[in-house]
Amino acid sequence: MGGAKNCPETPRQRMIGMMYLVLTAMLALNVSAAILNGYLQVDESLHATIETTESGNIDGYEKFANALSQNQEKTQEWYDKAMRVKEESDNLYNYIADFKDAIVSLADGKDAVKGATVRQIKKRDDTNIPHQYGINEGHAAELKKRIGEYREFLKEIADDESVNEDIEKMFSTENGTNAEGKEISWEQTVFEEMPVCASITVLTKIQNDIRTYEGKTVQVLYSKTDASDVRVNKMGAYIIPSSEYVIRGSKYRAQIILAGIDSTKTPEYFINGEKINENGIYEVVASGIGEKKYKGQIAYQHLGETVYLPFEGKYTVGEPTATISNTDLNIMYRGYNNPFSISVPGVSNEKLQVRCQGASIMKQNGLWIIKPGNGGGDKMTIEVLAEVDGKVSVMGSQVYRVKRLPKPDAYFEINGNLSEDTKIARSALINPSNKIVASYGADGLIQAKFTITGFQVKLPTGASFNIKGDRLDAKSLDAIKKLKQGNMVNLQYIKAVGPDGKEIQLRGLPIELN
Repeated sequence: MGGAKNCPETPRQRMIGMMYLVLTAMLALNVSAAILNGYLQVDESLHATIETTESGNIDGYEKFANALSQNQEKTQEWYDKAMRVKEESDNLYNYIADFKDAIVSLADGKDAVKGATVRQIKKRDDTNIPHQYGINEGHAAELKKRIGEYREFLKEIADDESVNEDIEKMFSTENGTNAEGKEISWEQTVFEEMPVCASITVLTKIQNDIRTYEGKTVQVLYSKTDASDVRVNKMGAYIIPSSEYVIRGSKYRAQIILAGIDSTKTPEYFINGEKINENGIYEVVASGIGEKKYKGQIAYQHLGETVYLPFEGKYTVGEPTATISNTDLNIMYRGYNNPFSISVPGVSNEKLQVRCQGASIMKQNGLWIIKPGNGGGDKMTIEVLAEVDGKVSVMGSQVYRVKRLPKPDAYFEINGNLSEDTKIARSALINPSNKIVASYGADGLIQAKFTITGFQVKLPTGASFNIKGDRLDAKSLDAIKKLKQGNMVNLQYIKAVGPDGKEIQLRGLPIELN
């Protein structure tokens, strides 16, 4: 909303501005002092305009105060800013009034009139006094600083592009030029070799601008008090449910809102023909399984008429349930990280809890890792809980059998791959990088980590070697190198330790040299 469009300059203000510019231009051209009498007319017109503007500003503040009394919630913020505008405007206006009195006092001495107009000044053609007080004594620099601060204050508080452009121009303190076209400071354009009547008229014009843009800024602030009123030509009703999936016995809760509604004007809400609470909260105890639909409307006042907006909503009622599935097998193994995918329809994973007595539980990569301890019986119950409407409830449970991990088989691993063949080349068998591993095979339903701790090598020559670890040692390798193709090498008494820390003995692994 552009403030300049709402409070444009009047013809009188434009005329005064034009007269001021003409007189200033003529003065710059050293026109006869008689021309300076024109400042009398400009100054008097400015004073008359100031009185009119101040009267209008008083009406504006009274209008603001009245709006505050009717709707404090919507108006307080902007009213406080308007009061700041009044305070800052009065401060600068009064400072300039004192500035003018000081110049007149220096010019007329004991005959000086406080708050004098140009007509009341006796030595209005004196060109030394403004220069002395404004430039030599440094008061012009202080005035320039205060005008700049006031300008930036108005721009910040109005926050209106079109008004701010006018404020920037009206309170500009940029450098100017003299009669020879040379650049001079703002202070020099107003006070250097200027007659008293000219400087006083310039200062009166600044006072007039202060009152004018005080009023314009307050009007902009007032226009913002109803910026949140319904002004769009298309409205919509929206439903914001806490969840569209409801467990039987719990409550379905939804927030029904009107887009763009003024929070100080409370609409009325109706569901299936019945009025609900003034906050638009629809709450009903869910009963029966399946999808539930409802209809309603919002009634609000706009431009003195009642407007009705219809809406529709739905939610789903389901049985309390939890989905529990073991991603490996339908049993749990002791000492093993059993991964489970656990979910409850309509409830986020962050709202879930899992309990299983006698087991450790943690979340990892979206799965629940349940690791039964070594004690306890052969069954465990996984219980799933969910937080719904701020209350934690049991959603379901399931009993699982608990067993120890089955024994894996022993394989000879060649270049990182399990050898399923009992015939192995001599070169592969004696390669020190190859080793014995315990595994459930490439197609095993579970993959647990086992560590080979030792085994015995039995050769057809009758020699045998007891090995620690999972690789053949130097003595056994030298002996195998002497064997012929077709000879059998038996790897037996193979021992391994699984995830549960228990050492087990695996079946032997006979190998035929190929």
